[in-house]
Amino acid sequence: MFIDSHCHLNLLAQEEGGLDSVIAQARDAQVEHILCISIDKESCQQVLDIADNYPNITASVGIHPNVDKSENFTVEELVNLANNDKVIAIGETGLDYFRSEGDLEWQRDRFRVHIEAAKQLKKPLIIHTREARDDTMTILEQEDAQIAGGIIHCFTENWETAQRALDIGFYISLSGIVTFKNALELQEVAKKLPLDRILIETDAPYLAPMPHRGKTNKPAYVIHVAEFLAKLRGDTVENIAQQTTANFNRLFPSAA
Repeated sequence: MFIDSHCHLNLLAQEEGGLDSVIAQARDAQVEHILCISIDKESCQQVLDIADNYPNITASVGIHPNVDKSENFTVEELVNLANNDKVIAIGETGLDYFRSEGDLEWQRDRFRVHIEAAKQLKKPLIIHTREARDDTMTILEQEDAQIAGGIIHCFTENWETAQRALDIGFYISLSGIVTFKNALELQEVAKKLPLDRILIETDAPYLAPMPHRGKTNKPAYVIHVAEFLAKLRGDTVENIAQQTTANFNRLFPSAA
């Protein structure tokens, strides 16, 4: 059985057959649980609605770093929104210096708000970082994010960044990117990671793994990430599935 630790189901509602079909396909592929991630205020409500309608789906609430700087939560607002049994995580949050330009202190401030809310709630963080690895890790370290714990999602960073994340108790989530032929550095990192700290994800509808690269990604495709990791690490798919599921349930005991 597999768990998709990061998916944007609200963006798959227009697929043929709708969400019922997408979730049925995942079930047929032995995906037993999906964590549905929000990126802004509108999607917070969307993912909560989805989680309320499906027993094997949970949600996160938060604002992605690339969302316009005018859109913000206070710590209190975020805590109140996340005070729901179906909300098991805060995010996705973090830093992205690839798509945003200029003085990005507002992005760092927003990130700190999410960390504080997660610490108060004792709910893990879902971290997005792109071209901001040092600032992302430094803020997590400075703000004692290990109190909440969390995931560096869709990990594409180097081994040094992975080690810093592991040192504060965070998990590393690998997406379809690890299956890409040009992802050689990431594949070397994936070989080194301790198996008890790895999660797998799709980030659907984005970043479909091989052999579906370039197509709409779906939670059912998380099996391809597991299969690739098994081959890369000289392991079995069954062991990758069992361990990544155990890791998810350890980080999110309320989802088990």
